[in-house]
Order: sequence, then structure tokens, then C-alpha cells
Amino acid sequence: MSTSPTFKRLPRAVREQQMLDAAVQVFSRRGFHAAGMDEIAELAGISKPMVYAYLGPKEDLFVACIRREGTRMMEAIAGEVAPELPPDQRLWRGLRAFFGFVGAHRDGWAVLYRQARGEQPFATELAGMRTRVVEVVSAMLDSALRAQGREIGRTDLEVASYALVGASESLADWLADHPDADPEKAATRMMNVAWLGAGELLRGAVWRPPTS
Repeated sequence: MSTSPTFKRLPRAVREQQMLDAAVQVFSRRGFHAAGMDEIAELAGISKPMVYAYLGPKEDLFVACIRREGTRMMEAIAGEVAPELPPDQRLWRGLRAFFGFVGAHRDGWAVLYRQARGEQPFATELAGMRTRVVEVVSAMLDSALRAQGREIGRTDLEVASYALVGASESLADWLADHPDADPEKAATRMMNVAWLGAGELLRGAVWRPPTS
């Protein structure tokens, strides 16, 4: 397929986004290994050499997709989590933004958390993004505890943050498989699980295993 004159007249940034849109769709359906550059080029409405010229080989294209979708997700969350809000509102808005992203970008979610997780070096890119999300959640929980005059150990705080992020990812996978599901309802369900548990923690409640 040759590249259309209309495509050539588009600004470079728009052309790249159009190619990335097509790549995300194909990678989400096929996975990295089965995805073909011919199919990506055809879906984008351009020639395969043009994809290589703009975004490089398939490995580079996949990394570009991961970074774009990851940046979109992080920006969606950061745009909602204002530091002056109460802790529960910050967590709620962050969850709502996260599930809203997954609902609006199911293909992007599939590339990030299904296709990239088991493939190196792509898994390393994803791990870095996940670490940043955990750091944001950890800071929110720490702030909430300090506002109540309480502190917990660094390890306990990290474990709680990873647990919350992991549970949110699992529910997001469910949401991605259910196109009719409401992202805001998913966020509300996650908020009930997370904040009711956090509320007990803020009150100083700690579950301990039986001694016998």
C-alpha cells in the first residue's frame, strides 16, 4: 500500500499518533510476536516503509506504544489527584481516572498489562510505570495516616500499596473484558474495598493470626 497524499499533509505528530493508534489495535489483538508490520501499515492507511521511517522496527514501535499508553494513564491519574483534597477524595479520583482510562482505552490496557508483562525488555518498561503508580498510592496512604496522627512502617506501607495496585489491576482486567461495564461503578467497588479497609487501618485496627 502506498501512503496517501492526505496522510502526507498531516503534521508529523498527528501522523505518528495515527500510526501508534493502528499499532496499539494490532498488538492488543495479536500480541507482539504475531503482530505484523504489514497489518499495522494497512490499518493506518500508509505504506510499511513509512512506519519504519517514522517509528523504527517492530520492537521500537511496541516500546513507543507502551510509553504512550503508560503516559496517558499516568497523566489521567495525575490530573485528578490534587494534593489539597482530603485523602479519601484523592484516592477516589485516582481510581476513577484509572478505571476511566481502562474503559476508554481497552486496547491500550491490553498492550500494557497483557502483552508487555511477559516480554523483555518490554516488561522492564512496564515495571517502571507500575513503580511510579505504587509510589503515588503509597504517598496518599501515608498522608492519610499522618493526618490521623498515625504512622506505619515503610514495609507495611509498601505492601499495602502493592496490594491496592494489584487489586485495581485485576479489576481493570475484568473491566477490559466487559465492554458494557461502567468504569465509574468499577472505581466505586474498588473504593469500597480499599477505603473501608484503610479506614480500619486509620483507626488503628490490626488483624492478627490466631495464636493456636
